[in-house]
Amino acid sequence: MLTIRFNRVGKRNKAYFRIVVQEHTVAPGGRHVEVLGSYDPRLKKGSFEKERIGYWIEKGAQVSDSVYNLLIREKVIEGKKRPIKIKKKREDKTELKEESKKPEEKKEATKKEEPKAEETKTEKTEEKIKEKNTKTHEGKLEEPKA
Repeated sequence: MLTIRFNRVGKRNKAYFRIVVQEHTVAPGGRHVEVLGSYDPRLKKGSFEKERIGYWIEKGAQVSDSVYNLLIREKVIEGKKRPIKIKKKREDKTELKEESKKPEEKKEATKKEEPKAEETKTEKTEEKIKEKNTKTHEGKLEEPKA
């Protein structure tokens, strides 16, 4: 199946597009069948071969949504604009943040449990100290440490 779509050319931060006909399985910068025009998004100007575009559409070539909307805006073809489907990046980031927070919550929960274990250790040591103090007060001498 053939498609009519953009082929990006130009330098970094200076995009310039050619409008080409190519197989839909080929990468956008890959081998093309025919160049049908060009578009400069900075100047918002383009050149289009109306007859060839009409010819390929009649032959059954599919037009990408972006090129289709551009051709309608430039009045090369007639019709209603198509909605362009682009994923929102903000939603993806918020989902990642929520996923990353979940393990932290688990860590906090385990940290809260750990002090309980320490408290029991401190209670035991306090009890031992009290026992030693009571023995010394009863008049018994402590055994000298070796």
